[in-house]
Amino acid sequence: MFISDTIKYIGVNDHEVDLFEGQYIVPNGMSYNSYAILDDKVAIMDTVDARFTHEWLDNIQNTLNGRQPDYLIIQHMEPDHSANIMNFVKAYPKATLVSSAKAFNMMKNFFGTDFADNRMVVGEGDTLCLGKHTLTFVTAPMVHWPEVIVTYDSLDKVLFSADGFGKFGALDVEEDWACEARRYYIGIVGKYGAQVQALLKKAATLDIQTICPLHGPVLTENLGYYIGKYDTWSSYTPEDEGIVIAYTSVYGNTKKAVLKLADQLRAKGCPKVVVNDLARCDMAEAVEDAFRYSKLVLATTTYNAEIFPFMRQFIDHLTERNFSNRTVAFIENGSWAPMATKVMKGMLEKSKNLTYTENTVKIHSALNEDSSKQLEALSDELCREYLAQQDETANKSDMTALFKIGYGLYVVTCNDGKKDNGLIVNTVSQVTDTPNRIAVTINKANYSHHVIKQTGKMNVNCLTVEAPFKVFEAFGFKSGRNVDKFADCTPLRSDNGLVFLPRYINAFMSLKVEQYVDLDTHGMFICSVTEARTLSDAETMTYAYYHANVKPKPQTEGKKGYVCKICGYVYEGEELPEDFICPLCKHGAQDFEPIA
Repeated sequence: MFISDTIKYIGVNDHEVDLFEGQYIVPNGMSYNSYAILDDKVAIMDTVDARFTHEWLDNIQNTLNGRQPDYLIIQHMEPDHSANIMNFVKAYPKATLVSSAKAFNMMKNFFGTDFADNRMVVGEGDTLCLGKHTLTFVTAPMVHWPEVIVTYDSLDKVLFSADGFGKFGALDVEEDWACEARRYYIGIVGKYGAQVQALLKKAATLDIQTICPLHGPVLTENLGYYIGKYDTWSSYTPEDEGIVIAYTSVYGNTKKAVLKLADQLRAKGCPKVVVNDLARCDMAEAVEDAFRYSKLVLATTTYNAEIFPFMRQFIDHLTERNFSNRTVAFIENGSWAPMATKVMKGMLEKSKNLTYTENTVKIHSALNEDSSKQLEALSDELCREYLAQQDETANKSDMTALFKIGYGLYVVTCNDGKKDNGLIVNTVSQVTDTPNRIAVTINKANYSHHVIKQTGKMNVNCLTVEAPFKVFEAFGFKSGRNVDKFADCTPLRSDNGLVFLPRYINAFMSLKVEQYVDLDTHGMFICSVTEARTLSDAETMTYAYYHANVKPKPQTEGKKGYVCKICGYVYEGEELPEDFICPLCKHGAQDFEPIA
């Protein structure tokens, strides 16, 4: 495995392990990664599992070709990475151990010594020069142990990421990265999303061209994809649209209801339906699915006035990993006193931002006419937006979509004849109701203004409070003239051929421009409504909600200058030039305010 001329892979593959950390099935084994940096000084990055001592020491010896290592850098103290510290010291007694203070405390627990005579304690921002390579250490507490550090090499622009960006599977097996990396992340790191987010912010300041994790492949291409996945997972944002049904069934009646619901969901346009029998499936896979998709149905029996043990175990796995930001529905079964829904809701109380469906299915022993109607109603509710997204099932004259208009935030989409475009606006209003007329005001400096003036049509997407900041980054801080904002997705289209967003909206309207009003710096488009769809009852995001809950707080502590009120960009300086344009959101000096 080539990393660079002076950074060599010296790790090992493990095909003997059946359960990683005693619980995760790893059919394709594991890799325990270690690296050697060859410079004026030689640094070894981490050790490997105890079962591979001699193979690892052989790899060091063969790679160094007679040289002696000067440093062993220990980023993480889990035994699959630290077990051979003592064996390394015995083989290379003159080498210095480099790690965090907490790690040396742990070494005393593991080995009976904290190596006080040959150690270097490092913390946030400390550096180690090897010659041409300068290593900078970044603390990463609780990603996923408290002692963790990651290391950045400024010469080859390599991030040694400890357990971050790792995955299950040995390196000599070809398999999809995302599936096993997702299961690895959610199972092992998932509880610590806030800490991962903090580390990602630090990493964003570095020029990273290669990521070297302690498990899984070295990442060298399309790093934005991997970092984007970690951003999604650690912010507890649904990765894909779909519905997971997790169930237990004693005599098969709950299973029959689940399979019937799954068929109804597919028939009503749900893009992905995943069904997991919690008594038989890999529990880690079921947990992964719950975090991957946007909606979850929990179906189980009342059992000893509680719930079936596998369902309790499943919900415990979810809550201890901060399961949040999802829609959850319930199916309960009980012959004389159904209690399952009450118990499950109680267990989920510690989870944040869960939306429960209005419809709950209550089965008394087996499906009957009443519970079958409840099942149908639940499938309708879960699939409301999917039905509205499909041409054949959508109500395209649902003027209740107009009720979603407020002093909110919207994505206006258009098309210049070559590619789709979209931008954030906050000036949409209904001006008449007979006929329905909508006014949309757009800054003339925006490319979308130019396109809509030429084409005479647009879609207005009403954003909900669930929309994350990345939506505003995508549509508010970049110009569609230079960037294809829909390059990485398969868009949905309305009858006018324009895009509407598949997520984070509660309604959209297709508009035809009937009149244009020149407002100097802006243009107002007076439009008729050619199509209107309501997708959900989720709350529309207001401008105030965005500033209070979505927009990141600007990092102004210790700085003097001005901060952009739109995106939080900080300009450091005594005077802000009158013609200054924010490099992020492209707003002018009038949208900056002095740092208090």
